[in-house]
Amino acid sequence: MPIGGSSPLVRPGAPGRTSGEDTTRQASHRATGAGSRRAARSERLAPYVLVAPAVLIILGLRLYPLILGVNFSFTGDGDRNGTTVGFDNYLELFDDPLFRTALGNVGLLVLLLPGAVAIPGLLATFIYLRVPGHRVFRSVYFFPAVLSPVIVGSIFNLMLAFDGPLNTVLGTIGIGPVDWLGDPDVTMFTVVGVHVWATFGMALVVFLAGFSTLDSSLLDAAQMDGASLARTIWHVVIPSLSRTIAFVLVTTMIGMLTSMFGLLYVMTSGGPEGSTYLPEYYIWIQQGQMNRPALASAASTVLFLIMLVVGLAQVGLLRRAGRQD
Repeated sequence: MPIGGSSPLVRPGAPGRTSGEDTTRQASHRATGAGSRRAARSERLAPYVLVAPAVLIILGLRLYPLILGVNFSFTGDGDRNGTTVGFDNYLELFDDPLFRTALGNVGLLVLLLPGAVAIPGLLATFIYLRVPGHRVFRSVYFFPAVLSPVIVGSIFNLMLAFDGPLNTVLGTIGIGPVDWLGDPDVTMFTVVGVHVWATFGMALVVFLAGFSTLDSSLLDAAQMDGASLARTIWHVVIPSLSRTIAFVLVTTMIGMLTSMFGLLYVMTSGGPEGSTYLPEYYIWIQQGQMNRPALASAASTVLFLIMLVVGLAQVGLLRRAGRQD
C-alpha cells in the first residue's frame, strides 16, 4: 500500500515513466534509427545511380571500341587479315616517313601552342577592359567558330592562292609573292594559323568566363600604382586566371590534334610532299584510301597515347594551378 498517498512505485532510473511507455519509446527510437540509416544509405547511393547511365554509355561506346581497336592493331592486313602479327604494324608505322612527319608536326603544334592560347587571351583582356567597340569585337571574334572547316578552308584557299589577294597586297608594298599552300616550309604554319583563326572564338568565351571571377580591385590597385598594361597582364591577370589558362592550353592542344582534318583535306590534302600530315589525317589515308584498317588502328592507338599524355598534362596543370590559388 502506498504510504501517505504517494505515487505508485516505478522502475529505478525512469522516474514517472511506466513500463509500457518506456517500451514504446525504445521501439520508436529503433524505428527512427533504422529510417535514418536507410536515408543515409540512399544518400550515399544517389550519386552512383545518377552517374550510372553515363558510365554505361562510356563503357559501351568508348572503352569497349577502344579495346577492340587496340586488339585489332596487333593483327595483319591483306593476306594476313585476322592473323596476329605482334608489333609489326607499329614497326611499320615508325618506319614510314609520312607517319614520322605526322609526329614531327605534333611537336610543331606543341611549339605553336603558346601563341594559339595567347591570341584569344589578349583579345579577351582587351574586351574585359572595355576597349572602344568591345561589344562588336566580341561578336566578330566568335563568328568564325560557327563556320564549317570546309567553308573556312575554301575561303582561305582563294585568299592564299599564289595569285590571290593576299599576295597582291604584299606585292604593292614590295614583298614578293609567298607560296602559302605550296611551300613545304610554310604550308603547315599556314594551316595552323587558319585553324587558330577559325577556332579561337571558343577559347575567347572561356577566357571571358574566367574574367568574370577576377577580383576587379586588383586591377584598380594596379591602375592606381601606375602599372602599365603589360605589367598588369603579367602580374595580375595571368596569376588570377591560372586555372583558365591551363584549361585552354589543354583543350586547344586537343583541338589541334583532333579537329584539323577538315582544313587539311580541303586546303592541302596532306601536301605538299606530305608536309602537312597529322596522325588524324594519316589514319584516314590508311583506312579510307589504302584499305589497311589494322595499320590505321595502330596509328589510332599511338594517337590515343599522345592524347593520354595530354590528358595527364591537363591534370597536372590544373592541380598545380589549384595549389597556386
